[in-house]
Amino acid sequence: MQELNQSTVTEFILVGFTANPRTSPLLFTVFFIFYLMILMSNSLLITLIRQDFHLHTPMYFFISVLSLLDVCYTTTTVPQMLAHTLSKKRAISFARCVAQMYIFLLFGVTESWLFSIMSMDRYMAICHPLRYKVIMSPWVCLFMVGICATYGVLGSLCYTFFAMHLPYCGPNEIDHYFCEVPAVLKLACTDTSFNDLVDFIIGFNVIVVPLSLVVIVYANIFATIMKIHSAQGRIKAFSTCASHITVVTMFAIPCIIMYMGPGSGSLSNSSKKMALFYNIATSFLNPVIYSLRNKDVKKAFFKWMGWSRTPE
Repeated sequence: MQELNQSTVTEFILVGFTANPRTSPLLFTVFFIFYLMILMSNSLLITLIRQDFHLHTPMYFFISVLSLLDVCYTTTTVPQMLAHTLSKKRAISFARCVAQMYIFLLFGVTESWLFSIMSMDRYMAICHPLRYKVIMSPWVCLFMVGICATYGVLGSLCYTFFAMHLPYCGPNEIDHYFCEVPAVLKLACTDTSFNDLVDFIIGFNVIVVPLSLVVIVYANIFATIMKIHSAQGRIKAFSTCASHITVVTMFAIPCIIMYMGPGSGSLSNSSKKMALFYNIATSFLNPVIYSLRNKDVKKAFFKWMGWSRTPE
């Protein structure tokens, strides 16, 4: 097994989205605005959940963790992308590339498993409402988040270890805006079929397994909801699940295509667009989806702003 410092490549060049200096300022402005909105909306949601006593429930605790992950997730890649958009030199050292890959996957894998934990929380709230507060205690919630973080540490370590211990001795231009595994593997000076197999196995455990748990849990939830006699009760129960299902779908499908699809490393421009979707778009939409139609969050916001009138 070759050591990292034996690679002849000491830095990579991130191609990014465009080399046209005329469109670079526009691209920078668009991504910068999105990044600021991600920071502000997720930070606001975390603040509201932390300060309002009525939002101190397991569901909102998990939402606050999700918002924190989204902020960290995008900060790992977007600031560098913004800097490279206006810069002629788009180099990143080998060590920084390894660090970026690991941190990005750490938050991504943790978020993937967090979605399954959030579905279990909805299951307990809808299917076992009388025991919900007893079972979903603060310590249990923290323990569940700890499990997600453990999967994140181990999964990202496996991804990074097998990818960066390959020899990189030829071209060093990564056709991407950050160091993502499939894009980096294209530059390896050896056969990557073993890595493709390893990535598929890891991806199955950190993407497909939690997604399957979400599907199984919601199948049980829907079976319980259909037994509710009141139409209004069924609609209310469905509405509490719709936001989570939407977020999971937006996150999981592009990740599966990117990390588990055959020939995923050769997707080029399509891979960059998909990465934008689960790296930036979902982080931007998560607080909107979870708060736009949520009366509790709206009331907390109006209270935080000091306005006497709150939405009905």
